[in-house]
Amino acid sequence: QAGSSSRIRNYLGFARGVSGSELAQRAFQQAWIFGARFLHAREVTALRPSEGRHVLALSDGSEATATAVVLATGITYRRLGILELEELVGTGVFYGASVSEARAHAGQDVYVIGGGNSAGQAAVHLGRYARSVTVLVRRAGLEETMSSYLIGEIDAADNIRVRPHTEVCGGRGEGSLEAIEVRDCRTGETETVPAAALFILIGTQPHTSWLPDTVSRDRWGYLLSGPDLSGQDWPLERQPLMLETSLPGVFAVGDARLGSTKRVASAVGEGSVVIEQVHQLLAAAESPVRVSG
Repeated sequence: QAGSSSRIRNYLGFARGVSGSELAQRAFQQAWIFGARFLHAREVTALRPSEGRHVLALSDGSEATATAVVLATGITYRRLGILELEELVGTGVFYGASVSEARAHAGQDVYVIGGGNSAGQAAVHLGRYARSVTVLVRRAGLEETMSSYLIGEIDAADNIRVRPHTEVCGGRGEGSLEAIEVRDCRTGETETVPAAALFILIGTQPHTSWLPDTVSRDRWGYLLSGPDLSGQDWPLERQPLMLETSLPGVFAVGDARLGSTKRVASAVGEGSVVIEQVHQLLAAAESPVRVSG
């Protein structure tokens, strides 16, 4: 999510903001310098405990084992589910808003679906290039779902407008998007409007469906950890660590964890906290057991 953000303005040390891709690249380089190893073009497909350790099955058929595992799988954008628009994904229809796509639509009329901060950031960034940006929201406005500083920037931009009580119900285009069909949520009336691009930011879902049932989640798939675990979830006598899941030795951080704050600063903070907890777990595993007699 951070990597796809056009401009992050609330992360410490970047007073004028930083693009998500630049911040992600800097983080990658710093982790590499500290000795982290990366396996690219591979996906973890399964996790299972085995003889006091955890086995991770990879998409290439290989396996890795570890005493501790940190789940930072993040979240993905929810799909709009309209067939004619799904067929145009990448050619005028986009999930998220990248810097390159904003520049590619300079001087054109574009639309953004969503009322959260990601949608607001996308609209402001697109407004620097597009002739007009229209933000489509089902609610009456943005106040309940978007930060005030973003609302202020949208209100101050001459080429950005918010269209409330509106949803997208269709679209068309030969090879690339040409128009979208919108519907008034109150009256049901529909209208077809020209559109060079549609950027969809309508919520997210955690990437956790591949995990075993022993890792507890809420009904939306977000990972339970620490104090969110009930007595039925936790199998050991000791209490779970704050970021530990229902599977001892497996931790959850970032957007996929229930109750997480969807901010880069919070994700970075959880990363530092969870490694300290991993050290506690490893130290306890290495400590000899004393038997009194």
